[in-house]
Amino acid sequence: MNILQACRDPNLFARWFTRKGKKADTWTAWFAILAAIFALPMTDQQLETYRTLTGRTEPPTKQASEAWLIVGRRAGKSFILALIAVYLAAFHNYKSFLQPGERAVVLIIAADRRQARVIFRYVRALLTGVPMLREMIQRQTNDTFDLENRTTIEIATASYRTVRGYTLVAALLDELAFWPTEGMDPDSEVIAALRPAMATIPNSMLLCASSPYARKGSLFKAHEKHFAIDGDPILVIQGSTRQLNPCVPQRVIDEAYEDDPIAAAAEYGGLFRSDATRLITSEAIAACVTAGIFERAPQRLARHVAFVDPSGGSADSFTIAIAHADDDGTAILDCVREVRPPFSPEAVVQEFAALAKTYGCTSVTGDKYAGEFPRELFRKCGLAYYTSEKTKSEIYLSLLPLINSRKVQLLDDKRLLPQLSNLERRTARGGKDSIDHAPGAHDDIANSAAGALTMVTRNKGRVAYGVIDPTGLVHVLSNDAARTRAWQRGRVIETTTRLN
Repeated sequence: MNILQACRDPNLFARWFTRKGKKADTWTAWFAILAAIFALPMTDQQLETYRTLTGRTEPPTKQASEAWLIVGRRAGKSFILALIAVYLAAFHNYKSFLQPGERAVVLIIAADRRQARVIFRYVRALLTGVPMLREMIQRQTNDTFDLENRTTIEIATASYRTVRGYTLVAALLDELAFWPTEGMDPDSEVIAALRPAMATIPNSMLLCASSPYARKGSLFKAHEKHFAIDGDPILVIQGSTRQLNPCVPQRVIDEAYEDDPIAAAAEYGGLFRSDATRLITSEAIAACVTAGIFERAPQRLARHVAFVDPSGGSADSFTIAIAHADDDGTAILDCVREVRPPFSPEAVVQEFAALAKTYGCTSVTGDKYAGEFPRELFRKCGLAYYTSEKTKSEIYLSLLPLINSRKVQLLDDKRLLPQLSNLERRTARGGKDSIDHAPGAHDDIANSAAGALTMVTRNKGRVAYGVIDPTGLVHVLSNDAARTRAWQRGRVIETTTRLN
């Protein structure tokens, strides 16, 4: 029995494709896609839909080894992924390809377990809602179904480490456009780790589905390389929400286009965004990294600045970065620290204030987060808190030429560098650029580092240093020798006066 026959069989999946007792036409496009993926005969209508969604003219003659579904939101892709997972697991026997004790696995992968469970809930409904399939279940947990035919359906997170060791019948990757493209677990590395796991199972399948986003990453590359090419075993399908699910009200889509046409074209039109581009290339960042240097000690004669990205302790990280400039104006990142939630903001401020003081900082700079909350906590620790004159986007735009001209020295930090690489430039209404992290990503460390680095290069001239006498009067130290002696006695402070 092929998958389309299973969808029409009242003893199997037919009830999920009918509405009010009548055959629904809302799944017509998806039936054409299933026919294309599994190389099944097509009706004239299905062939027309196939040509529209793939840009190809000839129908496939062989089951796709890879299928990439680029579709608008609410199109029904999560249910279709679950349907394919259940069909491959329950309607096939892979025992002849397995070693003793080995199980064939249909692996559902998303950026996090919460996202993966969306599909897994559909899987549970399909398996437990059909009596003959329910009888196949040997064991079930919160993230696995073991079937009696030595096949398992399992969910996992996007990591090239966790997918190793499996014998895969299929790997179903959800919302791939929003996976990291840089860092410890980029989408390309996860996919590269999956392909060997499918090598010993004939007709194994890699199925990637997502609403589109920026013009980068594995999803965009697959579209560039394989879309609209007849005979290519890698099938790429691209369609809008309404093409695949006409139940979504047109009014909702029209309002989205009126509010933000570019975002709506990606969310509902199935088109990659034209306004979201990478701000800084990985190559430019790598050229500024001092390999093996994870933190630099305080420089006695340098003026260090500290920039913080505060957080309330429940959602985002609280970060600090410290930097200084050398004699030729190169901005040097000395230290970055991150505390991930949950945490006590007061305890983190005490820790960061002590760190800043070891670098001779008498103040920190940050954004306007939470009003007086960080200002008051840092004041209690003996440091002034100044609000940045620049917005986050302006800070990142100031950092860009410094990195491209190699006027910064970065630390070899495995969380900082991916955050810098994943920064995106978007053109808002009115033509103004906005810089931020990609959806689902973070930029807390990058924000602090960029703030500190741009601060030390913003003003020309040399900082004046001095000591305070018993009356509170500041005496400027006129030369480095006097400044060094005062530093050794623990009496040096930084003044607000600058010398040209």
